[in-house]
Amino acid sequence: MIEALISGLGLIFQWHVLSYFALGCVIGVWMGAIPGLGGAIGLVLLLPFTFGMEPVSAFALLLASWASTSTSGAITSVLLGIPSTAASQATVLDGYPMAKRGEAARALGAAFTSSAIGGVFGAASLGIALPLILPIILAFESPETFMLGLLGLAMVGSLAGRSIMKGIAAAMLGLILSMVGFPESQAIPRYTFDTLYLLDSLPLIPVLLGLFAIPEIMELGIKNVSIAAPGTASDTRAGLRQGVGDAFTHWWLVIRCSLIGAYIGMLPGLGASIVGWVTYGHAMQTAKDQSQFGQGDIRGVLAPEAANNALRGGALIPTVTMGIPGSVGTAVLMGALIMLGLRPGPAMLAENLDITFSFVWMIAFASVIATLILLATVEQVVKVAMMPAQLIVPGVLLFIYMGAWLGGSSIGDWISCTAFGVLGFAMKRGGWPRPPVILALVLGGILEGYFQISMRVHQGLGWLSRPIVLGLIVVIIVTLIFAARGIARQKRSGKPAAGEGSASNPTLSLLLSAGLCALFIWAGLTSLQWPPPVRQPPLLVAIPGAILAGIVAIRDLLQLLAEKNAAGGWQITLQKAYEDAWLAKAIPFFGYLIGIILVTLVAGQKIALPLFIGIYLLRWGGYRKRFALAYALAGWLIVVFFYGEVMGLLFHPSYLELWLRSSLPDGIPAWLIV
Repeated sequence: MIEALISGLGLIFQWHVLSYFALGCVIGVWMGAIPGLGGAIGLVLLLPFTFGMEPVSAFALLLASWASTSTSGAITSVLLGIPSTAASQATVLDGYPMAKRGEAARALGAAFTSSAIGGVFGAASLGIALPLILPIILAFESPETFMLGLLGLAMVGSLAGRSIMKGIAAAMLGLILSMVGFPESQAIPRYTFDTLYLLDSLPLIPVLLGLFAIPEIMELGIKNVSIAAPGTASDTRAGLRQGVGDAFTHWWLVIRCSLIGAYIGMLPGLGASIVGWVTYGHAMQTAKDQSQFGQGDIRGVLAPEAANNALRGGALIPTVTMGIPGSVGTAVLMGALIMLGLRPGPAMLAENLDITFSFVWMIAFASVIATLILLATVEQVVKVAMMPAQLIVPGVLLFIYMGAWLGGSSIGDWISCTAFGVLGFAMKRGGWPRPPVILALVLGGILEGYFQISMRVHQGLGWLSRPIVLGLIVVIIVTLIFAARGIARQKRSGKPAAGEGSASNPTLSLLLSAGLCALFIWAGLTSLQWPPPVRQPPLLVAIPGAILAGIVAIRDLLQLLAEKNAAGGWQITLQKAYEDAWLAKAIPFFGYLIGIILVTLVAGQKIALPLFIGIYLLRWGGYRKRFALAYALAGWLIVVFFYGEVMGLLFHPSYLELWLRSSLPDGIPAWLIV
């Protein structure tokens, strides 16, 4: 075993392998910072370049890129409030508020350092676990994995600011959304409204970018200030040193979350979408003072960042040892193994143990090198936080919409992104937490599958008596009790609520809760026409969801009536709600987003996105025509050459495409504008 470990290290220290490894780190750092391009998509883009390469060189490129994306994913989460990868979603909750306080360098320093530590721990867990891990993985069958998913939902639902009921109701909404499309049990479409787009379920990337990215960019544009509030800029080097020190000050939290991340990575089907939320909930639940979580607590950055890099090493364990990929990314890596002539499973340990251990070294080194690259460039990166908002908004929106387009290349992705942007903005301004929606959307199909398997295999609910299942049920109950006690204690003390959902706007919250209640009732009634295996999951979600949303609606109504009596009438109360929701500027902003979609349908994306940039800068930003034209031209170059030529994306066929092609002068390629 020791010989194989040393031999694996020797395989890396060859010039051609080191060259591919360095290239992979640089590409991974770059891809991880662009929303929608990290993780599995980055691996898919690199996979064709590995044809004909020898295995160690190919995996030096792939694994270095894969490990580096999770480290650099913190950049947009902290600076822009946009999670560029699924694993960096939870980092937004405290990283972005820190950037708004002028502490972007500290947040990034902490994120990069904890990510490096997590990556090393994840790699170590892979190395240690290779000969030992099989019994642990086999102990988690479908009932245990189902309950672990529920634990993740309970933890995220408890991070609900002022109301744990809102958090759980939001999770129920995510579960209902996850049931759109065909279930695994029968070929009966659910909640598709007879559209082809919804048959394959709601796409994650557009929903994620809509719920999280668009509300933050809208807020930036509406406030018309830099990300960091004026007068909050701090010394970048001092902030960076403080962030690195924070990772070592809270070393025990970083190590715990690294171990949690590595273990969750071992479990097929969960992975990046849950690990950040579980460790964020763990950090919050174990903290003595929870008042700053969601407001800019450094522990809320350290926990998910340590876990999301440790996840990489853990995720390779079932892939390499048993040939069971736990995520899309590991499925791509397993495909690469097969393509390069290697056999995932026990044969990797018996015949190619040295190559397997080289994977351990690659992940560990990539995590450290990516961190060093990012720490060296952070002084330039944090300057984004001090840029005027109107310079950031149009460029970031271009990447948001093209990131949404990467998933399915459908105009439906843009419509979904915009619609969930409206929902995300309303939830944020109305005091509803958004993280439970995303986590439930990701886990919904997985949980339903494990639930159905558990019911069939155990012929009923007998699986609830399994020891690990009972232990997880106890943990879920304790989590919810502690969360409810923490919220009650914060209300009594008058401290600001921790986590998302701390805003107070009973008018907007009432509209959301009443709408959710109606949605759950409709979803439950609609499901009655389906066979039992198909209607059972929606009913199990819709009934408690309607009850919870109804209770929240009643509480919102009572609070609204109290505010109306205190204000002396409805006019003043509703005017205040209108102003608190920023609707005077939010409605025109959404008009711009709808305009992008309409112009795309008519003239195509290569015209719509640059046109939006130019008009936005002129009308909303107040910039000069020459500057707006130059910015729009830069956006056009990115869309045409990067996304069109380098990425090879197919753009939406517009209504005027044939006319535009025929109208172009001879010598001008049509692909420049259509």
